[in-house]
Amino acid sequence: MTKVRAALTQTVDVMQGRSASLDDVHAANLAHHLGLIAQAKKAGVKIICLGELFSAPYFALEKNKKWLALAEDARTGPTVRLMRDIAKRFKMVIVAPIFELDGKKRYNTAVVIDSSGRVLGKYRKMHIPCGSNEQGEFAETFYYGRGDKKPYFPVFKTSVGTIGVAICYDRHFEGVVKRLAENGARLIFSPAVTFGAKSRRMWDMEFLVDACRHRVYIGGSNRLGSEKPWGQKYFGASYFAGPDGEKLKNLSRNPKLVIADVDLGALEKKDPSGWDLDRDSRPKVFSAR
Repeated sequence: MTKVRAALTQTVDVMQGRSASLDDVHAANLAHHLGLIAQAKKAGVKIICLGELFSAPYFALEKNKKWLALAEDARTGPTVRLMRDIAKRFKMVIVAPIFELDGKKRYNTAVVIDSSGRVLGKYRKMHIPCGSNEQGEFAETFYYGRGDKKPYFPVFKTSVGTIGVAICYDRHFEGVVKRLAENGARLIFSPAVTFGAKSRRMWDMEFLVDACRHRVYIGGSNRLGSEKPWGQKYFGASYFAGPDGEKLKNLSRNPKLVIADVDLGALEKKDPSGWDLDRDSRPKVFSAR
């Protein structure tokens, strides 16, 4: 498939701090995202990436053991079971970033589900932030660890093309997009929950530079709005970056959805700049870590 209509979600926890069980929080956010997936389907979308930890608020703004109970199995848990059914019904590839429980270990994981409903595999976030900025704290190491199984940066051959995933903090690290591109990814998704002045400035540059440098498409998604009880604001600004350093046109009228047409066939054409970065690179000096 050459041209693919792709989508990202950019939304926040629909419960907004209302008193409820964790099961209710989970169910409400799943229902909310099902509505967005259905809208994407009507718009002709063939592949969609949901937001980082989409079925819950961004709980890493605090250290609270209660949120640990949200973690679930990446194959048999309720989120993946539901997303498999939806992917098959809508004939849509779904990238579902969940809070994963594997034995006693927890991970920030993106599960890739093909349009047949089959789970193609998963990517576990490799770089886990722990710090704070002028707006708030992100204590992710309290909740989950880094991916610990090879290949660390897998790619997935879906019905619409070969894709890769780099979750949030991963996007800042040298070599991540390079490795995914070398492994065959042509469309890379980067679901994120991010805030702060420096993050906002870099957001409009990082994906564009990496997409151009490695001749891939990158879809970067961020939450849009704020979540109670913390009141942390997320700037949204989700977009698709193209291989010539351009932002793709957003075809959606819903602010919670970003939709773009991705021309994977264009990646086979000669770079219009005349650059040949693969040929002219010096791997002994600039090798990926």
